[in-house]
Amino acid sequence: MFDRFLNKAAELLAKGEPFVTASVVRFQAPISGKPGDKAIIFADGKMWGWIGGGCAQPVVIKEALKALIDGKPRLVRISPSAAPEEGIIDYTMTCHSGGTLDIYIEPVLPKPHILILGRSPVAQTLSRLGKTVGYRVSVVAPGADGEQFPEVDLLRTELNLNELTITRETFIVASTQGEDDEEALEQAAHTAADYVAFVASKVKAQKVLEYLRNAGTPPERISQIRAPAGLNIHAASPEEIAVSILAEIIQLRGARLKPAEEQKKTPLREVNLPVFNKPVLGQEARDPVCGMSVNISAAKYKSQHNGSTVYFCCAGCKQSFDRQPEKYTLSVPAETSS
Repeated sequence: MFDRFLNKAAELLAKGEPFVTASVVRFQAPISGKPGDKAIIFADGKMWGWIGGGCAQPVVIKEALKALIDGKPRLVRISPSAAPEEGIIDYTMTCHSGGTLDIYIEPVLPKPHILILGRSPVAQTLSRLGKTVGYRVSVVAPGADGEQFPEVDLLRTELNLNELTITRETFIVASTQGEDDEEALEQAAHTAADYVAFVASKVKAQKVLEYLRNAGTPPERISQIRAPAGLNIHAASPEEIAVSILAEIIQLRGARLKPAEEQKKTPLREVNLPVFNKPVLGQEARDPVCGMSVNISAAKYKSQHNGSTVYFCCAGCKQSFDRQPEKYTLSVPAETSS
């Protein structure tokens, strides 16, 4: 099982997909999860592996998705009675199995990926800076060679992005400087990347963007292209321009990881946040029998009571409620039947 776990994690890392590992580190019987049990939680909330029964899984998935958003690991305790302890996130669970489970949850986020189109001095400097700060760097540029880009992760000399893995969190920088400007930016605009920047003067940028409009690129996509590229720090030399671009990428990544209330304090005109593909936490209800949180959209077990839908984490809780609904306090929110 451990070999399969490592192979699965390596497979996801190779694809550049974010995921979360969950490991049971402590238990008190009776409970099905045991120390060493492991699972991987994907960004869509699906789980691969085993960390315990049905009551534990919703909690682990919920905290895993939170970890993908804030990038922080956490230690979660699921037990019949709450005993607050610093550094531990407590969930009270009164399921039939009983017992206590401590689970360590850790997000695994892929390295930021900078995809550079072109072999200009700015492109060469940006590739070196990107590697220096630990980013993954790919270069696509006809005529480029290993001397110009000695340490990049991928170097291709054919201007074709179709075979590359480009996600919404890939940062594309077109620094072609007169070599296939229109074709490079047009290909970049038709990828899934949220960040597309063009190294050019304002006059040159407007001409190339006008070409994209005439070529049928959607106006909303053109409006997302950053041209000229980089933060406005009055950069002049190729080295300074490369620094301004990397600074913009770092700023955007940092703003993405901020809590929502902190993001509101920074005007969008300054940060210009892209819409990243972040995990979305679904609406939840409380299982009235065991007290666990239940994702309403994915709930498998539910009952109707007094015109409302009641949600459960497992068949046992639903059975207990159906036998004596008056014994339990109903959870909120509940879905009203029509």
